[in-house]
Amino acid sequence: MDCSSHKLYHVHDFDSRANLDTYFSDKAEMVFGEKTVEFPMEKFHYIFNAGRIKGKVLYDISFGSIIHHLYSASEFFKEISVLRFNEKCIMELNKWLHMRTGAFVWDHASTYIKEMEGKSDQCQDKEIMLKMAIKYIVKCDIEKENLTDSVVLPQADCVISAWLLEVLSKDQDDYLINFKKFTRLLKPRGYLIILGILNATYFTGGQDRFHIFKYDENYLRKVLTGEGFIIDHCDVLKRKAVSDLADYEAMVFISAYKEK
Repeated sequence: MDCSSHKLYHVHDFDSRANLDTYFSDKAEMVFGEKTVEFPMEKFHYIFNAGRIKGKVLYDISFGSIIHHLYSASEFFKEISVLRFNEKCIMELNKWLHMRTGAFVWDHASTYIKEMEGKSDQCQDKEIMLKMAIKYIVKCDIEKENLTDSVVLPQADCVISAWLLEVLSKDQDDYLINFKKFTRLLKPRGYLIILGILNATYFTGGQDRFHIFKYDENYLRKVLTGEGFIIDHCDVLKRKAVSDLADYEAMVFISAYKEK
């Protein structure tokens, strides 16, 4: 579908708080909870605890104001920087980070990660650990060759991108250009972790539909291998929920390391 018929996440007005309430809360009517909250937390918990991915610096370049996928990462990286393309997303993240009035409550996510670890009595400690690991929240511009423009960041041991490349990119060429910008932030043999949405064209935000670049698992694999990455883990979760909030077919979790 022509992306011109839908709004663009990084261009048009995107309500980050409404997005959290719709897709990432613990409300009973939230139809995608298994996919948007539990699946990424399970996969990040698995991949970090496997012991291959660790280091000092991690950059998270992800969608909206989500942080729940970073709980496991905070145990393996000393410094996490969160890079975002929307001012409202940054404001929402700062509310949570600094415990300001009206901040989104992630208790359901912190409880879930502790249940996976068998330490459900230490939920608050998990959130404190993540907040201590987050050193910077940085505003980015996808139109710049250097995403952070005047801010020069050191290369990272790991870059995470959750549900973002497909909403920033209009087509295949755009996706590849944006992918290269993201991965320039990686050290040689650094790890890239992508959480993506397969075969989707839109997601709903309020009364509007926002563009998603449509791609499949084979395309993502070709991009990674074509750019010199070695894929070491991939998992695809097929959609079960019935809703017109988004038209995706599956979610994909893939980790790969930079060969050179």
